[in-house]
Amino acid sequence: MPKVPAMQAVVEVLKSEGVDTAFGCPGAAILPLYKALEVVGGIEHLIVRHEEGATHMADGWARTNGKVGVAIGTSGPAGTNMITGLYTAIADSIPMICITGQAVSSKLHQEAFQAVDIVEIAKPVTKWAVQVKEAAQAPWIFREAFRIARSGRPGPVLIDLPLDVQKQEIEWDGSIDAPLPISAVEPHGPRVERALDMLLAAETPLLLAGGGVILGEAHEELKELAEYLQIPVQATLMGKGALDEDHPLYAGMTGIQTSQRYGNASFLESDVVLAVGARFGDRHTGDLPTYRGERKFIHVDIEPTQIGKVFAPDLGIVSDSKLFLQAILDLAKARNAGRAAGFWVARVQELKATLTRREDFDVVPVKAPRVFKEINEFYGPDTYFVTAIGLYQIWSGQHQLAHKPRHYQVCGQAGPLGWEIPAAIGVKKALKNTEPDAEVVGIVGDYSFQFLVEELAVAAQYDVPFVLIMLNNEYLGLIRMAEDHGGYDMNYEVDIHYDTVGTDNIKVMEAYGCSGRRVTQPGEISDALAWARKQAEATSRPVLVEIMIEREANTANGVSIANVREFEPLP
Repeated sequence: MPKVPAMQAVVEVLKSEGVDTAFGCPGAAILPLYKALEVVGGIEHLIVRHEEGATHMADGWARTNGKVGVAIGTSGPAGTNMITGLYTAIADSIPMICITGQAVSSKLHQEAFQAVDIVEIAKPVTKWAVQVKEAAQAPWIFREAFRIARSGRPGPVLIDLPLDVQKQEIEWDGSIDAPLPISAVEPHGPRVERALDMLLAAETPLLLAGGGVILGEAHEELKELAEYLQIPVQATLMGKGALDEDHPLYAGMTGIQTSQRYGNASFLESDVVLAVGARFGDRHTGDLPTYRGERKFIHVDIEPTQIGKVFAPDLGIVSDSKLFLQAILDLAKARNAGRAAGFWVARVQELKATLTRREDFDVVPVKAPRVFKEINEFYGPDTYFVTAIGLYQIWSGQHQLAHKPRHYQVCGQAGPLGWEIPAAIGVKKALKNTEPDAEVVGIVGDYSFQFLVEELAVAAQYDVPFVLIMLNNEYLGLIRMAEDHGGYDMNYEVDIHYDTVGTDNIKVMEAYGCSGRRVTQPGEISDALAWARKQAEATSRPVLVEIMIEREANTANGVSIANVREFEPLP
């Protein structure tokens, strides 16, 4: 068996596991790994400005191509800076490996410089956190890390590498090495039969697609089952894109924030809900007694401990989402159970056509729903979107259309501010070999934009183009500042505001070598998006469209899906 540097073996493992891009920040305690990246080649590396940014880039990369993302940092605060990204990944079931450098093994008990116990810190937000104590373990630990990250409910792993371990040589032959197998989680046959019996006996059934449908690449099976049995389909926020929202069987989203009026109404009229790969998160369910009502629930999840976590379903099934949907579809066909659309499908379509929210506002300041109307009309179904947390995420969930899986990326549970810019970089890099010209668009808020804005420098340095659409609700502040200074010209108002109390986001973009344009009129939005598309393509850098919306705006929300308060006039 040939002898090779341990970190060279690690890099070869990364490549064989499908990693072609990594995101990180070098430092003394991780330099042997970086040297191996240089020697072996084949993995593009983007140097980030903050280690949290690296994790969000790896996150966006993994969400888009379904592979395991990789983020790298040195010792001490590099690892602690990664914790938010690890939490985001485990919350949303994203496979990712964070690699940290560490002080030499003999100094770990002596409070050496940057010798933090990152393994213990990371354990609550990872599927596995481990320190490599023997160099010969390194390739095997990395193989196991990829297996764990991918298997069952996907999630992140942290691997800590002491400097002395990194510097050693080991016996290893990559020509006879390969990824570890991942066991399929197949459904139990009798439970599949019971699930089909419940669906066929129902008068108003619904299929509920959670993020597990997308992670399990089960969207085609979901669509085929829905069409064969003519059952309407809803999606959770993480499941958005599992079924084209223009499909006649799409029944919206239920929830107390990211929801449609027709989605809540359809759900309240349902009698059986088959939820696949969904967590029953609190923003989806709201008040549990109302959500549960008298309807029956079938809960399918690849992770056994998810079943019964929020409430006890009438039937629980542990299974990979794709394998379950294949099994129940095959069983339905064996029974010749296919049927034509009936009264229930017609009822859902009636609700979808009538219980909408208004978007055609022409007023100034711009209303947020109008922004998403313009986005839906301007961008095609192949566009990739990212959005993070706040009012704009809720407006996006309520108004923005998603047509394909893995094209609508949202940090659903953790909600870290600043996620969008690094995630957009990761999404774009994930497409470099398959769809290099694909458009990537980030929906941001003026506050979240300030977090991790330094990662714009990464996009500028490595020629990563995308468009940022900002909903800036500082507009009322502009009016008041203009009144104080006796001016009402729109440009003057903006200048007064930013020169006095705020942040000039266009100048921020320019400071990082990017560009932007500010919009104050609803009729200007489409032209600004067209300009941004051309500008991003011409400069190969991020471009900002900053839309000044009304300051005192709110989203439709409530504590119960039966009682959501609408803050805008209904159509």
